[in-house]
Amino acid sequence: MTEAATAAPPAAAPAAAPALGGDTPGSLLVTFFGAHGRELGGWIAVGDLIRLMGTAGLEEQPVRSAVSRLKRRGFLLATPLGGVAGYALSESARQLLADGDRRIYAQRTPRLADGWVLALFSVPESERAKRHLLRSRLARLGYGTASPGVWLAPAHLYEETRHVLERLGLTGYTDLFRAEHLAFQATPEAVRRWWDLPALARCHEEFLDLHEPVLTRWNRRRNLPAEEAFADHLRALDSWRRLPYLDPGLPPELLPADWPGVRAARVFHDLDTRLGEPAAAYVREIVQGR
Repeated sequence: MTEAATAAPPAAAPAAAPALGGDTPGSLLVTFFGAHGRELGGWIAVGDLIRLMGTAGLEEQPVRSAVSRLKRRGFLLATPLGGVAGYALSESARQLLADGDRRIYAQRTPRLADGWVLALFSVPESERAKRHLLRSRLARLGYGTASPGVWLAPAHLYEETRHVLERLGLTGYTDLFRAEHLAFQATPEAVRRWWDLPALARCHEEFLDLHEPVLTRWNRRRNLPAEEAFADHLRALDSWRRLPYLDPGLPPELLPADWPGVRAARVFHDLDTRLGEPAAAYVREIVQGR
């Protein structure tokens, strides 16, 4: 028995957006290594890592527990250097972070004329684990659900989708097409069926509630205390890095006029511009002062 790509129920539920989440020790560590780990050469001493995470409000034991989980997942490798205990990024972690950079820091204005990428897949019942993996990865890339085996996203996600499916060995179950919407529903109505826009809007609003006041506070200050810049930047990046995956970047004409994603993106990029370099300088100061 297979899940045919053409099999469609009378109406498909829109892809739901989970809560924004983040701000856990494991999440903050991944965010830290994404923002600073590669600049440090992919390795950091245990003591420096614990001190930096302490600046962000984490106690030592939760940090050590989170590091252990990341080691089990193959994200970090325990690697002594010059007699000093430390952790290095694995090659797969470097690839994962590089993939994330392209999505997290992108500033694009999608156009309706660019069209869509369709992912059609059929997975045998005997390989349901691969079916689950395929669905979950498409959802994490921001795809909406037109029917159980037909998922779609803005066309700019094609290259990333192709890369992810190749890396996971899922190309044998999937076909990708470029497409445009011709008929019969107005595309904004169809988009509301394919994505849970109210849930996505709530994620953007949650980000704004947490970090827009932070930007306002920093814009009123002349001095940049390095420790505060590091902590505020890390938490903003940790919150933001999920949003470009939950929200695929739909063309503005398909979204409500007051779409909060526009303001959320502006707040993040302003915070990153304002705090990114002071945060990096603080990390270098801690590591080089060891």
